[in-house]
Amino acid sequence: MGTVLIAFDSTQQALHTEMLLEYADIDIDTRPTPKEITAGCALSIEFPEEDFAQALQIMIQEKVEFRGFFRKVLNGYEQIEH
Repeated sequence: MGTVLIAFDSTQQALHTEMLLEYADIDIDTRPTPKEITAGCALSIEFPEEDFAQALQIMIQEKVEFRGFFRKVLNGYEQIEH
C-alpha cells in the first residue's frame, strides 16, 4: 500500500489535523505541499493509505476543513474521492 496526502487551505487546519492524527496514533509526516497540488497552505500531511478510513472519520467528526486527499501516481498526484 502507498501513502495518502492531505492538502489544506489554511495552516491552522493543517496543524489542527496534525494534532488529531498524532493523538489517534496514525503515523504522519508533515511536509511541504507538492507543487502539483494547488492549495492555499504550504503544509500537507502524509500518512499510510491503510489509515485513510480512520483519518477521514476523524476529520469529518472534528469538522476539519481541507482541500482534498491525494494519492501519488506516476505523473504526480490524483485526488481521492471520499
